[in-house]
Amino acid sequence: MILLAAACLIGVAVGLVLPKVSSPLAQMTGQYVATGPVAQVLATLPVDDHPSTRGYDRDSFGYNTTDDDGDGCTIRDDILKRDMTAVRYRAPSACQVKSGSLREPYTGKTIGFVRGKRTSAAVQIDHVVALENAWQSGASKWDAATKQEYGNDPYNLLSVDGPANQQKGSASAAYWLPANRKFRCAYVARQVGVKQKYNLTVTTAEKQAISKVLRTCPAQEIPQK
Repeated sequence: MILLAAACLIGVAVGLVLPKVSSPLAQMTGQYVATGPVAQVLATLPVDDHPSTRGYDRDSFGYNTTDDDGDGCTIRDDILKRDMTAVRYRAPSACQVKSGSLREPYTGKTIGFVRGKRTSAAVQIDHVVALENAWQSGASKWDAATKQEYGNDPYNLLSVDGPANQQKGSASAAYWLPANRKFRCAYVARQVGVKQKYNLTVTTAEKQAISKVLRTCPAQEIPQK
């Protein structure tokens, strides 16, 4: 009986662990099968398993150099205003955010933002689908105007924890997800929404990683703004 119980425990352990280390087994056990609105959109995205960053030029996206809404504010300040509460401005400007409180999505913590050389980096503006990821997913073929639109599109921008943003870098969902598990469904849903909006590709690994998250939240919707 003891041997039988031990064998059962080993079998359960193997069943739980192997799908995580073996993609074929994960597919067989349904780890990558998701349903719902986001999964339906994800299924329409073209797959490219040979992406290239050749010629990547971050500056070509013109992040924080345009004022598309004509309000005289930089996109960084626009996103800080949108995402934070208790916002105060640096006089006499009605644009430059001096301070505020951010309920930070990637870590789940609250950050008290204060503008300054040593403090501003505590809150950074993240491209949810990173610029380099976009480049290798199709953006390398865009004209200059489309690249600048993408680089400054509020739909793809979030105020986030500086260290978490640095940790993420240009990684796709296949290699990085927010530590705050409660935000992961919203995070991958926005990534899918961005890739749909700009006709970008995904890799198989990226698609599988997103699907694994979506299995936990089939009712998740694509963000509308």
